[in-house]
Amino acid sequence: QVQLVESGGGLVQPGGSLRLSCEATGFTLDYPAIGWFRQVPGKEREGISLISTSDGRTYYADSVKGRFTIFRDKAKNMVYLEMKDLKPEDTAVYHCVTGGWEFAWYDYWGQGTQVTVSP
Repeated sequence: QVQLVESGGGLVQPGGSLRLSCEATGFTLDYPAIGWFRQVPGKEREGISLISTSDGRTYYADSVKGRFTIFRDKAKNMVYLEMKDLKPEDTAVYHCVTGGWEFAWYDYWGQGTQVTVSP
């Protein structure tokens, strides 16, 4: 069974940086992609970044392109999201997720980690 555990969230000022981590256990290459989505209470979840489990290609939503970077450490079963130039609108709960390419579907996701961007 796949388990995804996120960490690294917190409070940061606008323009600041954070690195989120996701530990994936029971993970197999049966899932096309692993990455992150975020959700604000009362709003739909937003898929923001993925990395392919087969060839390492990456996907970014327009809202984070150029500011966020996703990468993996296969040996440690870890996926990271490096976030720079954070904006108040980036405030959300960030979830690690496995699923289809470009968020065609969601398979498993973790409990999430809160990111708050505020002066």
